[in-house]
Amino acid sequence: MINNDIVSFDKLVYVFEIDDVLYPKQDYLLQVYYLFSNFVEYTEGRSIAKEMVDYMKKTFEDLGEHEVLPKTIMYFGLNEAYLENFERLKANAHLPLKLILTDNIKKILLSLFEQGKQVGILTDGNPVEQLNKLKHIDWQELARFLPSLKVFFIRELIFRNINPIDFLKEEYQVSADEISIFKEESLKF
Repeated sequence: MINNDIVSFDKLVYVFEIDDVLYPKQDYLLQVYYLFSNFVEYTEGRSIAKEMVDYMKKTFEDLGEHEVLPKTIMYFGLNEAYLENFERLKANAHLPLKLILTDNIKKILLSLFEQGKQVGILTDGNPVEQLNKLKHIDWQELARFLPSLKVFFIRELIFRNINPIDFLKEEYQVSADEISIFKEESLKF
């Protein structure tokens, strides 16, 4: 967790990752697991949604995100075609619940916006999925600042052979030492 008291806001630009920074990534994944298990139950005509979502949650907690789908498909004897359905759902899911910003990140963002700092999102992962996550965040009092929030996708920049930091320097017209990046590994300042 980011401690607001020890973060100095002396930079000009602050960029944030989405997953496990703005909100806990599992909040998104657990909703996708719920939607997927209900889709499978409907498609298969078997009453397995509750058991499946519980299994997926436990597998996520015990083994991590990358083990959930292969283990679930094997455990429930599902066709491999469900892999594609899951990935499509994961990228485009219409979540039943909003994603909630952590209190600490909400305070930090509000402080940065009120100080007139440049704030952006620099995110890795599937750009469609990452945009979908942003769409489902409950921004609350930060909603008024969203028009000034810029979003950048690491994978798209790298695909275009552009170094993300170099891109940010040019986009914001600052030097690299004027940019602060909040990502999962750097949450302790």
